[in-house]
Amino acid sequence: MFRPLIALLSLLFVSACFADESISGFVESSAEFHLIEIDGVPFDTTATIFFPETGKVAGQAPCNRYFATQTEFYPWFALDGIGATRMACENLTAESIYFAALEEMTLAEVSGDTLILSNSDGRQMVFVAR
Repeated sequence: MFRPLIALLSLLFVSACFADESISGFVESSAEFHLIEIDGVPFDTTATIFFPETGKVAGQAPCNRYFATQTEFYPWFALDGIGATRMACENLTAESIYFAALEEMTLAEVSGDTLILSNSDGRQMVFVAR
């Protein structure tokens, strides 16, 4: 009697280990979040982030498309291997600010259509889904 129960519990435990615990498991797969501010200052150019699949991050910085791997489980946030296209444009300064801030973020909070990335130093990036 206990063997089937133990086998069932083992299967449930193993299947729970494979749930999507990255941000993609907590947002709509089609949601594209647009940056509206960094550290309370409006971000006046376009930058987006989205989570196309488990552990993957992509988006459009002010000049270039980018991609990365999310290496921490929600609500923690860390990116590894950020890659981007290499196109020049008049917003390269804003793009540098965006990527520098993004690399410093360590926490994520999703609430409705809002995504807030932050860190323990009080830095914050606020995105809204559109």
